[in-house]
Amino acid sequence: MGTVEMFRPGASVYFVGIKGTGVCALAELMHQAGVSVSGSDTPEVFYTDAILQTLKIPYHENFDAAHIKDGVSVVIHSAAYSAETNPELAEAARRSIPVMKYPDALGCWSAGFDSTGICGVHGKTTTTAMAGVLMRAAGIPAQILAGSAVMNFGEKSTLNLGNKYFIAETCEYRRHFLSFHPKRIILTAVESDHQDCFPDYESIRDAFVDYCRLLPDGGELIYCADDPGANEVAAIIEKEKSKVILVPYGFTASGDYIITSFNVENKESAFTLAGIPGAFKIRIPGRHQALNAAAALALTVILAKKEYGIYDPAVLKSALVDFEGSKRRSEILGEAGGVIFMDDYGHHPSAIKTSLAGIKSFYPSRRLIVSFMPHTYTRTSALLEEFAHAFNDADILFLHKIYASAREKYSGGVTGKTLSERIAANRSAASSGAETLIYTDEPEDAFEPLCKILKPGDLFITVGAGNNWPLGKKLFDHYKSVSSDGENHD
Repeated sequence: MGTVEMFRPGASVYFVGIKGTGVCALAELMHQAGVSVSGSDTPEVFYTDAILQTLKIPYHENFDAAHIKDGVSVVIHSAAYSAETNPELAEAARRSIPVMKYPDALGCWSAGFDSTGICGVHGKTTTTAMAGVLMRAAGIPAQILAGSAVMNFGEKSTLNLGNKYFIAETCEYRRHFLSFHPKRIILTAVESDHQDCFPDYESIRDAFVDYCRLLPDGGELIYCADDPGANEVAAIIEKEKSKVILVPYGFTASGDYIITSFNVENKESAFTLAGIPGAFKIRIPGRHQALNAAAALALTVILAKKEYGIYDPAVLKSALVDFEGSKRRSEILGEAGGVIFMDDYGHHPSAIKTSLAGIKSFYPSRRLIVSFMPHTYTRTSALLEEFAHAFNDADILFLHKIYASAREKYSGGVTGKTLSERIAANRSAASSGAETLIYTDEPEDAFEPLCKILKPGDLFITVGAGNNWPLGKKLFDHYKSVSSDGENHD
């Protein structure tokens, strides 16, 4: 049986690690397509539990060989699991049931559509989410899969608008995106990252080049002209694959998707594109979000022209201004005691720097207080100097230990304290003498100091891919319980 047939309506697919964002999203799309879906994961509660329960997809909260029943067509698993350590995968292998990693299954799914892969070291989740709301507005019959829950998708990671096109966030880690079957690609940024598998910039650049080499003749590479790495990849592809259509976007681009103006006013960013009349507005902070929107608009216009021959700029403007963002991407948890509480997944210094600058531009009168937990020793060590300059917009910065990854092997000496000392060398104390950099090994140890520091008019944000986000939720809940102040102090 071919892999595409394994996913036919009526087939039985079992997911190991079904609560993972990407895995759950693919399970959701298959369920909606008539595939019999079930799975397993740990007992820990994720936002995906609610999605699975709403869809009535059955799943176990433990791993047991007995869960692999007769009739299972294929087992799909998160890359976090293997047959050596997971009894369900071992049982599937014993029974000779086909087993696929999630990236391979996503690639197989993409082969059944006119597919677009959205990739880049940062920006891909928001760009995918924006593309989804624009596709819906333009009436494009597409399925969209993002790497986080999207508010405009009903806090799910997928949006199902039809069965002709597939638009998915695709990941560079361990070259996972090479399983995808793209007819077009959005490339947001190429920088050194994932040092556990890409030891230098050239190695990660080459991975993106290999991905773009998958484009067919006549396929489009939509790339950020403002990003040096994306430009370099595009130049290589232009030389090698002359029949691939290059579509640049950004402030320094040429053609229809050059951003010709950008300004921030009243917590809205307004920008214009050379090839689309009128101004677009977005209500999430950051100049970089205009870049993400330009990429999503370019893709939408391309598909709308392909599908209908025309597009309506007015409906795209309306959809974009109503875009609410994704979970953990400058997500506003709420306001309590005059303090705005936010959370952001940013873990690469470039993304952190642009996100904080965007937040500062939206809330110029607020003190910006940041909690950051570095993610992986290899990234922190390789990008130590970049991290040291990424928090200049933070008025007060709390730093924590490095959130380790089981997938990396690191024998160096860089720690969270090392990063704290390096950042301290680039910061000066406030004129009042107040301490502006505070290190607590554990994020929860920052709770009491923050309760003394935070005051009406502040904005507090947890940043990182680690587990400091509960600190923000705890503070928000605390301030809600002790204060009835609902005024806006901007």
